[in-house]
Amino acid sequence: MNVIFDMDGLMFDTERVFVQAWDYAGEQMGIGKAGYMTLKTLGMNISMSKEVWREEFGDRYDEQELRRHTKQFLTEYYASNKVPVKKGLYTLLEYLKNRGAKMAVATSSPRWEVENHLKDAGVYEYFQEIVCGDMIAHSKPDPEIYLKVCALLGIAPEEAYALEDSRNGLLSAHRAGCKAVMVPDLWQPDEEILQIITGKYEDLEQVKAAFEKGRL
Repeated sequence: MNVIFDMDGLMFDTERVFVQAWDYAGEQMGIGKAGYMTLKTLGMNISMSKEVWREEFGDRYDEQELRRHTKQFLTEYYASNKVPVKKGLYTLLEYLKNRGAKMAVATSSPRWEVENHLKDAGVYEYFQEIVCGDMIAHSKPDPEIYLKVCALLGIAPEEAYALEDSRNGLLSAHRAGCKAVMVPDLWQPDEEILQIITGKYEDLEQVKAAFEKGRL
């Protein structure tokens, strides 16, 4: 069995933290609360997200200011809070480990952030490979990240389950040839996504149960 995990919104409840961070950053920049941009950029890496911000705010978008205020908020938040873990993550990882599954992470977040969160949650050692947004040329929904993960694991994409919460992530996994499994977070699937996914589950505990019962 081979299972590839997205990170934000799938393993960790970090997307809601980003809503708060971008609300704060937007107010500091004078463009108003910008937390809603989290939904507009779900699954995108930094490079692709920049384009969406430019389209939304034009000349009022200052990349350096956004980064500075966002980092300030997140640094202060994580100084007093551990990364919020999604329901069922630990039990699913332990179940898959005991089954001898190969596991990897495919996330649009930068490597330093990914390693910090995985280590903070105590799950870093479960994964054989980690591919991040700053390690690829094309962001989700392009299939590059999943093709790269599968190549590193030494498997065909069709042999992998890809756990995702966002439209861009699910499209990326599907286009690569993986079996896309949705665990919704901030975004609910539309008809196009419902047609391409292998399954939809409310949380990672339900994903574990589906594996146990042979539904996946």
